[in-house]
Amino acid sequence: MSTTTFSRRHALGLAALLTGATTIAACGQDKDSGASAGGEVTEIKVGYIADYNGGSLMAIANDQDLWSKYGLKAELSTFTNGPLQIQALGTKDLDFGYIGSGAMWLPASGKATVLTLNSTSNADRVIARSGITSVKDLAGKKVGVPEGTSGDLILQLALEKEGMSLEDIDKVAMDPTTVVSAFSAGQIDAAGIWYPLLGTIKEQVPDLVELAGDEDFKDTMAFPSASVMRTDVDDDTALKMAKVLRDAIDFRAKDQEKTIELTAALIKADPATLKADADYANYYDSSQLQELTDDGTIVKWLNALAEFNVKAGKLTDPADAAQWYASEIFTQAGQGGAK
Repeated sequence: MSTTTFSRRHALGLAALLTGATTIAACGQDKDSGASAGGEVTEIKVGYIADYNGGSLMAIANDQDLWSKYGLKAELSTFTNGPLQIQALGTKDLDFGYIGSGAMWLPASGKATVLTLNSTSNADRVIARSGITSVKDLAGKKVGVPEGTSGDLILQLALEKEGMSLEDIDKVAMDPTTVVSAFSAGQIDAAGIWYPLLGTIKEQVPDLVELAGDEDFKDTMAFPSASVMRTDVDDDTALKMAKVLRDAIDFRAKDQEKTIELTAALIKADPATLKADADYANYYDSSQLQELTDDGTIVKWLNALAEFNVKAGKLTDPADAAQWYASEIFTQAGQGGAK
């Protein structure tokens, strides 16, 4: 299977690039999908990020043929970050995508709907060159960060904790891969970035300093990644996709070793690297996600992120997360039957 990879500099040509993505699966629905074999097949376009967290569910769906099990024909494309996928949802070049916590302000602003949570992260860090020993030392320093991502979020959280803001630093917006090269080359003093990219940076700059991370804020903030969809995806298609995701989530929870193998094959990565990546996130099975849905925890997590983004200036009056998390569809997908 071939995929198309995007970076921020490709944003203006997004629609044209996506047209060349490769179709990977098509089949009739089975009984569980609410139609007989040979019934109507729904074609969808799905984006993901080529790392373990972003690609593992797609790798499982391919290997287990979950697309055809639920009457879908999927066209997959890789992206470097969540905001680009939200942009593609807005132009209808994608139907579904994957975002990290840093991009969660976009569905909160009405630009997408969360279909299911993927995981919660401990992968994000604020890093600096040797000699910088605290977040306060970043004052006036050049800090690279992928705008609107979890790297941006952890940077702003770390600054706020120290009574600082983005105005106190020289923030430089960069693609994630550019952060890696710029930090390694000494072109920036610090960065907001995440594993596995941070692992690559450490190979080049082993004496870097980690100033802050997700764990520093675990008492007040969770850092969920999520599968998202266009706001106008019809309920039947959304239900089919939710079933695919629930099955893939359960497979991953039961067999991480096999999931790493499948993901490594999909994104052409070293399995050992993906194993290290998996250690920086908390993964749930679908029943656990259902419990977190039913008791309101997921809505609470999403609202906390929205509230932070109001303070950060990205949002003004976000809707309650109950309105942009499709909890009813996620729940129905676990009950079987058609909508």
